[in-house]
Amino acid sequence: MDHYLPLFPLKLVAFPGEQLNLHIFEPRYKQLIEDITATKGTFGIAVYLDKLMPFGAEVELEEVSKVYEDGRMDIKTRGKRIFEMLSFENPMKDKLYAGGNVVFYENDPRVGESQYAEFIFYLKELFRLMEYQAEIVPLQINSFTFAHKLGLNLTEEYELLQMTKESDRIKFLIGHMLKVIPVLRDIEIAKKKIQMNGHFKNLEPLDF
Repeated sequence: MDHYLPLFPLKLVAFPGEQLNLHIFEPRYKQLIEDITATKGTFGIAVYLDKLMPFGAEVELEEVSKVYEDGRMDIKTRGKRIFEMLSFENPMKDKLYAGGNVVFYENDPRVGESQYAEFIFYLKELFRLMEYQAEIVPLQINSFTFAHKLGLNLTEEYELLQMTKESDRIKFLIGHMLKVIPVLRDIEIAKKKIQMNGHFKNLEPLDF
């Protein structure tokens, strides 16, 4: 079954469960937020790479944090569901902003215990190397929770968004971290060597 959503194309990927803060300044999106506030509806963040892409995320408006004198707004939204766009109407009838028919993906949240444990292990190691402080509580974290903190580029984030199985997303992120972690470990070793420069060194004698 398809649904009609107001659409907000952006050069970013919004993930389900993620809080996304936006600064609204274009007249068409001011109107969109005013309409969403009045109807308590949702809208879609449509991903724009080099062109408008078919996949995006439905978001709900949680709060209008600030309204400026000129009508600009700071808002807080929360990602809900992944959609595939079936049609795109720009603008919607009698509106300044775009809209389109979308179909929502059915997400399969199942993931094996050992695969999930491996994911958490590498996540902790990555954040240790990055010196990034985060509370990692197993079973409360999924593939989307820290997706923006793992160094994925926009194309990789979009690839992740299209996956309908949690096990596939976890596998994808583990593969990414296995590439990044050795690089960060080399940087960590280099930093320690730099810090040792100028210190007295206790060197082992060579037998030759």
